[in-house]
Amino acid sequence: MKLTAVIQARMGSTRLPGKVLLDLGGKTVLARVVDRLRRATLVNEIVVATTDSIADDAIIQECRRIDVAPFRGSESDVLDRYYQAALLTAAEGIVRITSDCPLIDPQIADDTIRSFLDLRPDYASNTLDRTYPRGLDTEVMTRNALACAWREAHLSYQRAHVTPYLYENPDRFDILAVRGHVDYSDHRWTLDTAQDLAFIRAVYDQLGNDDNFSWHEALVVLQREPELLELNRGIMQKALHEG
Repeated sequence: MKLTAVIQARMGSTRLPGKVLLDLGGKTVLARVVDRLRRATLVNEIVVATTDSIADDAIIQECRRIDVAPFRGSESDVLDRYYQAALLTAAEGIVRITSDCPLIDPQIADDTIRSFLDLRPDYASNTLDRTYPRGLDTEVMTRNALACAWREAHLSYQRAHVTPYLYENPDRFDILAVRGHVDYSDHRWTLDTAQDLAFIRAVYDQLGNDDNFSWHEALVVLQREPELLELNRGIMQKALHEG
């Protein structure tokens, strides 16, 4: 099965505009996500799916600089963007990654993908019953499941967030929740605000700004330097319907 990882990215973040091209220890946030995901052994291809907006020309330029394939599609209909990218790459399985996860862990991504390949659900995710830190999110779906969502999902948040139609219809799709052995779901490692950026920069700095570290190494840093957790404690995740 050909597995294509599609990383959604745009400049128009409402809480931290342009966040995907901000500096993170000498590389852009997007470059960090791509470089870390390249170490996932079960991903056959990586595509950065951005939008047709002129503002996202900068993302296309960055994709060329870091030598990753870009794709442009709808700004608001991210589900269509994913579907069209999957068609273009002839993907049989689609791995959904967001560009606001510069601590994404290739081993956790591989674990989620391996569960998908072993058990063959329509959709597998490590976010349905969250045990990993927010920001290590990996979702995998079949091409047929993505196509079904593309045809049938009509609510705006279902189009904006790609996968809700799948996990909101467990009677129609075979859904697999991938869980870790220890619950770290209270950790916030995603990038949505200036406070999140300060936290992630601090973690990278503690690890020498080398993105080859594992999520376990990041946990060790936070156990050693618990004050870093205060940098973005209290930041609330946007509700699904907020877009």
